[in-house]
Amino acid sequence: MTFFSLTLILIALVTFVAGQLFLKRAMEFVSRSSFRNPRFIWLLSAGICSMAISFFLTLGLLQHFDLSYLYPFQGLSIIMITLLAAIVLKEKLTLQLAIGALLISAGVALVSLS
Repeated sequence: MTFFSLTLILIALVTFVAGQLFLKRAMEFVSRSSFRNPRFIWLLSAGICSMAISFFLTLGLLQHFDLSYLYPFQGLSIIMITLLAAIVLKEKLTLQLAIGALLISAGVALVSLS
């Protein structure tokens, strides 16, 4: 794997996580406001754009790598979303969630060794 490939994989991962966070924030915002609110439209658009970038980057990466190689990196998105949801969205991070994220990390590490 080259540095460029790793960078593209990480960009796909970060844009996926960012898309999830934008969409979650948009849905929280619309529950207090309306669908016509400019902030809701901006958050929704940012989420959709981020997810689209992630989708198309992943499609491009699938041309060059096996799915069994790329999929463990997607497992990292669970860890990133869990941590960023606690930090950015102020969601409660329980011990059970933290242990689950650590188990996922261990699984990703094991698969990446092969």
